[in-house]
Amino acid sequence: MRKLKNSELNRKTVAAYKEAPKIPLILILDDIRSLNNIGSVFRTADAFLIEKIYLCGITATPPHKDIHKTALGATESVDWEYYKKATELVKQLKDDNIKVYAIEQAEGAISLENFKVTPDEKHAFVLGNEVKGVSQTVVNECNEVIEIPQEGTKHSLNIAVASGVALWDFYQKFKKL
Repeated sequence: MRKLKNSELNRKTVAAYKEAPKIPLILILDDIRSLNNIGSVFRTADAFLIEKIYLCGITATPPHKDIHKTALGATESVDWEYYKKATELVKQLKDDNIKVYAIEQAEGAISLENFKVTPDEKHAFVLGNEVKGVSQTVVNECNEVIEIPQEGTKHSLNIAVASGVALWDFYQKFKKL
């Protein structure tokens, strides 16, 4: 088995990425304090062709060297916008018929493996602060909550890891529709 060279990966240019059909998923990063986590989410969002990222609350915005360090240019390909209050954004997205889900641990949450991607609908996932998670006020505004099952002692994932797990799950389910 031979590892592929970068030149063999058939990567899209930024212009081609912008024109490519997107997966109908929006990410909302609310009060993310780590610039490296933000950059990592951008990079994962680029990999799965998601539609857009909203950065809310204290979440930093590009350009920033620490975001760029992990995003590796994905801030140029993935559409993003800053929105001050996640609660207002969630209300607006729901008014636009987008299904909004908090990625969190909550009573009555849908376990990720049971989450169904519905064709012809847009979805949004909210990911919250590294310590406090998605705030209860934002959870209250969401249509539902999706929980990533965990069996270890910590019962928490880094936000960049959680976004990767949730994006991969959505992507592979969407591709099977």
